[in-house]
Amino acid sequence: MKTYSPKKSDIRPVWHVIDAQGQVLGRLAARIAHVLQGKGRPTYSPHMDMKDYVIVVNAERVRVTGKKLRDKVYYHHSGYPGGLKETTLGDMLKRHPTRVIEKAVRGMLSHSPRGRQILRHLKVYAGPEHPHQAQVIGGERASQERAGAAPPRSSPAAPPSGELEKAGEEVG
Repeated sequence: MKTYSPKKSDIRPVWHVIDAQGQVLGRLAARIAHVLQGKGRPTYSPHMDMKDYVIVVNAERVRVTGKKLRDKVYYHHSGYPGGLKETTLGDMLKRHPTRVIEKAVRGMLSHSPRGRQILRHLKVYAGPEHPHQAQVIGGERASQERAGAAPPRSSPAAPPSGELEKAGEEVG
């Protein structure tokens, strides 16, 4: 019996839409990193790009616990003496809400050329709209659902629709 190793031609891109509204930042970033690496696929191979793309909407409505809005600090340096700049998480969420999720996911991926390549597959948007509707299968339905939440029911008396249809458009 031989070990299966996928070829580049066997891998098809899959686009996932995740709604960040009300999601805890760290848990959301861990889930996104897991999907970007392709670890949810049965054909996962650690040395290959599994071509999973993640679109995150409502980044400005991500939730953090504790006093992180005030106490968590992001640092960057201009390269000049005395050029260390710091920004709190609260300020970063107001000015650049997409960077908060990008930085959290970047920290959970490999710090290698492969990790940087995978990070290019992450698309983060502050609001509910994104320009990738054509790539996502059932894109309108997927962008309305939250990650990990049950699909919305048509009426309160309707029976549950069963399991979510896994067509690659959502993560849960």
